[in-house]
Amino acid sequence: MSDSEDDDIPQLSSHTLAALQEFYAEQKQQIDPGGDDKYNIGIIGENWQLSQFWYSQETALQLAKEAITAAGEGGRIACVSAPSVYQKLRELHREDFSVYIFEYDKRFAIYGEEFIFYDYNNPLDLPEKIAAHSFDIVIADPPYLSEECLRKTSETIKYLTQGKILLCTGAVMQEEAAKLLGVKMCKFIPEHTRTLANEFRCYVNYDSGLDHDI
Repeated sequence: MSDSEDDDIPQLSSHTLAALQEFYAEQKQQIDPGGDDKYNIGIIGENWQLSQFWYSQETALQLAKEAITAAGEGGRIACVSAPSVYQKLRELHREDFSVYIFEYDKRFAIYGEEFIFYDYNNPLDLPEKIAAHSFDIVIADPPYLSEECLRKTSETIKYLTQGKILLCTGAVMQEEAAKLLGVKMCKFIPEHTRTLANEFRCYVNYDSGLDHDI
């Protein structure tokens, strides 16, 4: 190739190249974070097309502590479409319980054996290692505020739980949640890192610390 031909090839400026490298580094971090940051809420960015909205640090911690108390020592916790609660549970570095994350977004497969691919449209399409009624508590946050989504997610919840249910969804789903899962609204009001258009609430079917005065 001649020098004149080389001159015709567009060259990236050092500033553009640096920005591009930073972009790729951020993408890699989102796909494959590691070290102590692996379980930080927000290490995997929200995908609004999947209706993802992460809890605030305070809410995730409150829900994680509630799940640990409800599960008891050596308990098993299922986080269904509630990745920020799973992350907070693991960030606490507690070894006296087991926890699985049931999630459609395969970016969360970075959590290895504890990641279970889950599509609410196929509520009982779960791997054999997930036995029926094998979790002390199921915490679930259906991705969409619709009767169909809650109904299908409820099938999963009832299959997984030994009894205790902690549901997080819109206040508009109160009547449907009571009918499908026998849960009642708690006093505790969950918050997200971003302001949502719809009022959001927690529901339980057991005597919960979330229903005490906060």
